[in-house]
Amino acid sequence: MSDKPVPPSTAAPSAQPHRPAEVFRHGDVPEQAALAQLAALVPGLRAATVLVIGAAVICALYFGRELLIPLALAILLGFLLDPLVRRLKRWGLPRMAAIVLVVAVVLGGLGGLGAYLGQQLAALGESLPRYQATMSEKLRGLSASVEGAGMFDGLTRALQDLQRDIAGQSAESAPGQPQGAAQAAPGQPVQQVQVVPAPPTNVQLAQTWLLRISEPLLMAGIVILFVVLILLDRDALRDRLLRLMGGNLNMATEALDDASQRIGKYLRMQLIVNITYGVPLAAGLWLIGVPGALLWGVVAALMRYVPYAGPALAAIFPVALAFAVEPGWSMLIWTVALILALELISNNIVEPWLYGESTGLSTLAIIVSATFWTALWGPIGLILATPLSVCLLVLGRTIPALHFLEVLLGSEPVLTPAQRLYQRLLVEDVETALEISQQAIEEGMPRSADDEQDLPLALVQYYDGVLLPSLRLSSHLHSSMATAEQRFRFDNGMDGLLDELADEYPPPAHTLAPEGDVAAVHCLGSRWEVDAMAAAALAHALRLYGHTASVSTHALGARVDLASLPPLDACQVLCLAAFSPQPQAQIRHVSRRIRRRWPHVRIIACAFNAPGLELTPQMAQRLSVDELVNRMHEVALSVNRQFADGAALEYIPAAIPEDEARRLRALQQSDMLAEDKLALYRDTVRRATNAFAVKHAQISLVGEDWVHTPGSTLAEADADPASTGLPRAQSVCAYVTRNGQPLVVEDVLHDPRFARNPALNEQGIRFYAGVPLRARRGEVIGTLCLMDDEPHDEEDVDLQLLELMAGELMGQVRKLARRKPDEPPEPDAPLESDAPPPATLRQPQQS
Repeated sequence: MSDKPVPPSTAAPSAQPHRPAEVFRHGDVPEQAALAQLAALVPGLRAATVLVIGAAVICALYFGRELLIPLALAILLGFLLDPLVRRLKRWGLPRMAAIVLVVAVVLGGLGGLGAYLGQQLAALGESLPRYQATMSEKLRGLSASVEGAGMFDGLTRALQDLQRDIAGQSAESAPGQPQGAAQAAPGQPVQQVQVVPAPPTNVQLAQTWLLRISEPLLMAGIVILFVVLILLDRDALRDRLLRLMGGNLNMATEALDDASQRIGKYLRMQLIVNITYGVPLAAGLWLIGVPGALLWGVVAALMRYVPYAGPALAAIFPVALAFAVEPGWSMLIWTVALILALELISNNIVEPWLYGESTGLSTLAIIVSATFWTALWGPIGLILATPLSVCLLVLGRTIPALHFLEVLLGSEPVLTPAQRLYQRLLVEDVETALEISQQAIEEGMPRSADDEQDLPLALVQYYDGVLLPSLRLSSHLHSSMATAEQRFRFDNGMDGLLDELADEYPPPAHTLAPEGDVAAVHCLGSRWEVDAMAAAALAHALRLYGHTASVSTHALGARVDLASLPPLDACQVLCLAAFSPQPQAQIRHVSRRIRRRWPHVRIIACAFNAPGLELTPQMAQRLSVDELVNRMHEVALSVNRQFADGAALEYIPAAIPEDEARRLRALQQSDMLAEDKLALYRDTVRRATNAFAVKHAQISLVGEDWVHTPGSTLAEADADPASTGLPRAQSVCAYVTRNGQPLVVEDVLHDPRFARNPALNEQGIRFYAGVPLRARRGEVIGTLCLMDDEPHDEEDVDLQLLELMAGELMGQVRKLARRKPDEPPEPDAPLESDAPPPATLRQPQQS
């Protein structure tokens, strides 16, 4: 062995502390390396902290159930009783008196109901011995039918004999048994010894009963006390909760209001559902002849407050009585049929109709929450599971740190259609991706759908709202998170989806250019494969509009190889798709080279993934293109106008809906042009402009050839609201009337449908959003719309709130409508009322 010294740099490498290669490469000091290691531990520590907090909360809920259960029950009853207290207070009764009256009436009703049910139950118990013979006879008959001759009789007898033999051998060989006793046992009867305890005294019986009822009585007293206090200090409790929820008063108020509305609506609808189930059940059992029909109806109504298990438990009692009462089987069959019919009607018709989206909880969340709260609090937890889960759902929607609760409990989709489409294509699940696409296209179809005219628009809306965002997501994750295999699968899936869409929604045969030829409209991807996919989708949409369109299967690439392009001599419009976040340089480079070779081609640059790019004529000129857009519908509408004749270059009015005659008749019968409703219209448009932060709001009533605007911030209605308005041929609201759906125009100047609208241009309107105003039978008679002189994003407009305001407006109009002394006329008969004559629904005559 050599004694040559080892250099320090190579001696004992294992003795040196291990440091990551990145630390030595970047020259980090040990303190920075330690901080980096601590930062790596933060996600684990955060997860551990969440688990510890969750375990502590669950333990607190379990060990504090003696206090928390009465408090939760009191809050639940407070939601039910507070509307009654407020109603009595509005009638002039002091709040304390109203609370005492409501609580006394509820307790008295419950006490009376309990006494009646106890009396019925006692009477039923006395009559049960009379049904013993019937039950014994039926059970003997069932036993005889079950034990009759069958194919397994031989096997059953063999098993019984084998069991007797084994039992006999065991008895003979039992160890430790005296032989004399074993021989004498068969002939001697076994003497049984029974210890009879002394009968309890009256004091012991009283103590036993007090112990049984003391806990329920104590809980009931605590609940009543909490209910009175909650009803008495409702406003103070609400203010304290708002203060505890933080400084954002708007968010906290919305959260409390949301929880209150959801829980209150759920409890009220649950009460109605239970009554609509219990009353028919009691009536049906009475007609069938089941004893105690009213008792079982009340029990069924109360047991339905217990999710899932309650209805099954409530059905046991009437079914058992029907089995015991009648010697035959008809009463049992009718009882079972009645319960099944009521369950089907209640579960499939009444509950969906009344509940709707009252709770916002998913079915799985309801089942899991019921199991969780039952494990913590027992049967009472099962009753409180849904209201408590609703509170957690509202907290998840309000507090960002608890957003996971909304994801776990909510019934709303947690992924957007674009995200769902992307993740399905990521695994090449073209079939599911096609289902998602078809659903989105069907939702975009207008109420009165005309395939030839409305299918292209619905498909373009799908491309803009679902497919293009999916491509943006793919482009964003292309190099940061997606692997090569994932990118390969997505490309294959998207190609397959586009082929399926072309087969599912085939364009006219004349719009398909021969392979290798260039049509009047050519779609081209500027650089990447994703650009070529968007170009293929755009070509499909343009073909559905009736244009002969061709598409290049591959993008130009970074080097802009024009040699790969077919000659563009016959091309009139070139649609250049670009998905780069900064596409200016690529678009300018491609467009200039194409213009030098084919100067006659009109170039539309489609910057589908550049939200910060200014879509102005000046920017289009700098990029050497004729038009710069970022949505597919703008491309389609621009190409439509490019190939339209001269008359179609002006503003194109909306088509007449199919139900025009019925719609005009509904408008005339609504009496909405009466002067007594002008104040209501002015108040509505004022509230709309304030709520949505826009400059203008308008109520439009679309007549035969004149759109009346009795409520508008653009022009106040005079004494005759029928004379205020504009021609129908110039009104955007006619599009809402025709389609029967909300319409949002983010920027009028960039929407070829409305860019040349004379009424919008005269008023300088850049943004429009309108929702339908529906008559009693659903006819669209007008719109409630918002307008502004600046563009707005569609995501910034709460269309659900605008539709709610439209519904409230129509409800108030119906309340203010004049009562007619005679019965309403037949649908086709002329109206005989003091409403404006039919001439007022046309354009007023100019003097």
